[in-house]
This record gives sequence, structure tokens and C-alpha cells, in this order.
Amino acid sequence: MTIERKVGMGIAGQPSGGPTDVAEVFSIDLWDNVGSSNTVNSGLDSTDSDVMIWAKQRDGTGDHYLADTVRGITKYIRPNTTSTESTNSDIFTSTSSTGYTTGSILGGATQSYVGWQFKKKEKFFDIVTWTGNGVAGREIAHGLGGAVGMIVVKRTSGTTGWATWHRSANSGNAYLELNETDAQNTNGKYYWGNNTNYIAPTSTEFTVATDSALNANGQTYVAYLFADNSSEDADDQMIKCGSIAITSGTQGVNTVNLGWEPQFVLIKRSTYSEDWIIVDSMRGLASPPATGSNSQALHPNLSSAENASSQGIGASALYTITPTGFTIGNDLVNTGHTYIYMAIRAPMMVEPEAATDVFEVDQAPNSNNPRYVAPFPIDMGMARRLTGDAGLTISSRKTMGQYIRIDNSASEVADSRVKMDFSNGWDTDGDTSTAYYSWMWKRAKGFFDVVAYTGTGSNMTVPHSLGAVPEMIWVKRRNGSNGWFVYTAEGAGSSYLHLEENYNYSTNATGFNNTAATSSVFSVGTNHSTNRVSGLYIAYLFATLDGVSKCGTYTGNGSSQTINCGFSAGARFVLIKRANLAVSGNEGDWFMWDSLNGIVAGNDPHLSINTGTAQVTSDDSVDPANAGFIVNQVAATNINVSSSTYIFYAIA
Repeated sequence: MTIERKVGMGIAGQPSGGPTDVAEVFSIDLWDNVGSSNTVNSGLDSTDSDVMIWAKQRDGTGDHYLADTVRGITKYIRPNTTSTESTNSDIFTSTSSTGYTTGSILGGATQSYVGWQFKKKEKFFDIVTWTGNGVAGREIAHGLGGAVGMIVVKRTSGTTGWATWHRSANSGNAYLELNETDAQNTNGKYYWGNNTNYIAPTSTEFTVATDSALNANGQTYVAYLFADNSSEDADDQMIKCGSIAITSGTQGVNTVNLGWEPQFVLIKRSTYSEDWIIVDSMRGLASPPATGSNSQALHPNLSSAENASSQGIGASALYTITPTGFTIGNDLVNTGHTYIYMAIRAPMMVEPEAATDVFEVDQAPNSNNPRYVAPFPIDMGMARRLTGDAGLTISSRKTMGQYIRIDNSASEVADSRVKMDFSNGWDTDGDTSTAYYSWMWKRAKGFFDVVAYTGTGSNMTVPHSLGAVPEMIWVKRRNGSNGWFVYTAEGAGSSYLHLEENYNYSTNATGFNNTAATSSVFSVGTNHSTNRVSGLYIAYLFATLDGVSKCGTYTGNGSSQTINCGFSAGARFVLIKRANLAVSGNEGDWFMWDSLNGIVAGNDPHLSINTGTAQVTSDDSVDPANAGFIVNQVAATNINVSSSTYIFYAIA
């Protein structure tokens, strides 16, 4: 049963305070070059529940800053130091129903920043403050209402360390400190108990001893509590805290199976002295293997800049994400040691309500980076120059710094301008020509997904996070000159199309293993275009979502007809391919239209994405219709030939 359905039925046991949607309680936001202050539109409402904000400069040395609305948003503490709480409105200035505002210290005109915002919610996150009484076994009430995964405590009135409890590292008298590299410590301090005995946290309280880091008489403290949803229904899980014991030095063996894809991972080797590490999907949490998309790390215990090289985070991908968890790669595998983690789920839990939340078309240039702008983070972008011979390129956040041409079979190309770590767009190319356009997608449940995988050469299934049955999948080998294979619902895994060609369907079971895709996996056979040994692949998955997108077919009538997509205000994007499973030679280009260039009653500019041909503006192949779009039979495109079959993909 979907989360939306459960919320609608009011099923008991759901986390309280609204729908079970991680996007309502956690955000990752990036900003730079904004001057003396900056407004961060995180989408989280801070007026109906308290929040904690954690920010760090990415491109230079600077402290981590944590503030919350319980203590007051202008009061900050720093996990890379033991310093006491300070007050400064030039760090965090205010919160609102849509995000927060930073002051000049976090809004400098030449720096880049990341902010992680956590909102209080049962079974996700809580903020607790207290004044110490010096009594052993002090019970501190909290509101998680479920299993506790991790607790971080800071004395706000003094210079003590950040006492840290983690469900997979603490037993007896063991503890960690967020500001230190130390392994879990067993020096006799019963932080979490009554000075002589360890007392595990419950769903309503945790216990502290008399150490000055937690409960000195008259001193003030704040605790941030993170839940562990391991025992919750799989559909409702937003956060997990656990551990992995390293048993091998081989990448891919040391995999954490969360049951879902993470967007944020905090990790630490608990059995050895080593830095804490934060990686996240917005800044480049790589997909396996990490060619051109190294995981960018920040360290809570250090003021150092973001990097992809410390402690082995590099080309062999220390941390890579999968649709079901993450993997610790070769570079920092230490056999016999244990790593603890806190992971937060990717925001693919609830279907989008409007196409404008997940798809946008933009014309270059914009006055500042990013070059192409959208009102959401970009997970996949296509771009090209409309004039002259220029192929369409495609890039994704999961393969940041790389692009592939759609009109040929060439391998992926490295390009530092293909930058996606923005909150509202992508690309940093300095070309100011307005002839460049971009078509941009955001990953969302039931709408669109991106999956990177490594081939095995044997029939296998590839997990995805779409949460619906994909009706079209584009697959390209990134490290080889194999063509684009396109899965369609009509081909059902036994026949496929080529995205870079105008060919009709090819019947071959080795591409998609003669197997229809499901809501959780798609299958690939032994064809090198989809599954060569050690081949690196990227897959783009598309689906029909009521009122938002439509994958379908129609049969031409030789004149004009309306294609009903179930939309209310027409299609803003249309892709059409003439293809027939049963008729040889029924071929046609992949034609693309969009509303920015014009889906109007007159001539409609279109591209053939399988060619480098310039945009054509001299024919009227499509017209607007509220329910979808109208196709007209004209010789320039032949998108409505009588008795021919066509596949299409449209976005409202």
C-alpha cells in the first residue's frame, strides 16, 4: 500500500504531524555568490514545528554552524569545536514557512555553502534542552515516539565535547564525540546511565550521568535525537541508524542494505580513530562506479573545505549510493573494523501533484550560475544549441561532471562545466548565446528516476526507486561506444528501440532479458548495450502519472487527431516516435516539442533528438489541446500516417 493511500485512510501507527514524506522534514540546500545575506527556500515550514539547521562553507576553511528554533535561531554551536554557545544574527537570521535566512557570515559573496535542515517530527528527529542537576541517572524526556538511533549532546554554557550515543556503537560505558576522531571510548565514564550502569534510551526518554558534558549542576544543554526506523513499515521509513562490519577489501561486498536509496549519510569508523564524514546527493554522493562523480565529503569534526580525496574518497568511490542503500568502496575498507552510520532517505516517497514541480524548460543564459534555472534541484538535464549542427547532450546528478550525446553511441565525456550541485538549476558554461536550451527533470515517485549500475555480463535485475512500473527506459553504456537501448511497455522486454537512430523495433531478448519491468526492478540480459561485464551504465526511467505525465501509443489516422493524456491545461513537452512492432520499415525520427519554443495553433518548432540537425520551424505538426496535444499529418514529420503506430511521452 502506498504512503499516500495510508495517510488517506488514517491508518494507525503513522508518524504524527502530517504525511510520511521525508521532503517535509529534511532538506539539503546549496547557495553561493549572494552577497551579505541569503534566503534559502528549503520548502520546510518552521512555523508549525521546530527545526535545526546545520551549515558549512564548502569551498574553504570555515566552522560548521548549528542553530535551532528551540534555543533561538541566532544562537549557534559548532561541532568542530568544544566552544560554548554564541549569539550572532549574521549567521542564521530567521526562519519562515518556506525556509530560512542567513546573514553575512553564511552569505558571503565569494563562497559556496551547504545547509542541512531537520524538522522535528515523531519517528524522525527531535530537539531537547535541559538544565543539569548533577544527579546520576537523570531521565531526559523526548518526543521521538519510537526507536532512538543516535543522540548528540552539547553543553551550551561551557566548553565540553559533543557527547554522542549511537545504537550500534554504545553499550556498557562506551561513547563517541562528534568533535573528535576517537574510536568509541570505554574510559569508565558512564555517560548514558547512572555513573555505574548503562541505561539504553527508550522511545520516550534517555538517561544521563553526572559528567559535565551531559549533566553538570546548573549548566545548560541541547540534544539532537535522530530516530531509527528499522522496525517501521518499509513504506514509512525515513531514517536508519546502523553499522556495517567490514569483512572484505573488495568494493561491492561491503554494502549497507537500507531497503531504499539515501540522500544523506553521516558515517564514522567506530572502532578506530578517524574523522566523521558527511556525504549527500546534492553535492555529489556518487553512483557506482564513481567515474566523474566523486563523493564530496565534509567532516563534522573539522573546519576544512569539502573534498573528494581525504580518507580515500576518490575515483574508486568510498561511498556510492544504490536504489537500496550504499556501498563502502575499496579506498577506505578496513577489514575487521566497524562503521556506524545515520542515513536519510531520498525524497521519492510521495508523488508530485504538479508537473511544474518536476519538469522545466529554460533558455540560456542566466545572469549568474547556474546557466539553466528551474524551481527545483535538477536530477537530469538535456541541453543543445537549436541552431546549426549540434547534438543533444544529457547529464545527471548521479554522474556529475559527465555528459553523453543522444544522437550517437559515443562514450561518456568528462566536462567540469556539467555541474549540478545547485538547488535550482545546472550547468556553468559561460557561452552567452540564447540559442541554447535545456529540458530538466527532477526525480519523483511515479514520474521519473535515474539509476546507475555496473554490468555483470549475466542476466540480472536492476533495482530502481520509481515506485511505479516504468513504461519507457533509456539505457546507455557510459564507458563504451554501444548504442542507446530503449525499453517500452509495448516491447515488454523482448523488443527495443535505439534512441540515436530512427529504426523500428528490434526483436532481441538479450537487451532487456525478455522480461517486463516492475515497480521495483527492470531486467537486463547479456547484450553489451545493457549489461557487459564491468560496463558502466546509466538508465533513465519514465512513467505515467495522472495529470503530470503520460507514456502511451496511438494509431495514425492520416489527418488530425487529439491525443488525450488526461491533462487539464495541455502538454508542455511532447516526444513522439513512429514505431510498430509488427511492420518492418515503419520508421521515424524521435521528434520533440516544448511549450517554451512553441506548441501553438500555427507552426511549432521541433527537434529530431536522434540527429544533430538544427531546430525546424516551418511546419505545423502539433497543436495545443487541453487534454494533451493534437497531431497533424504533414510530410515533414509524418507523425500521423494512417494505420501507423506511434509511441509518445508527454508532460503537462
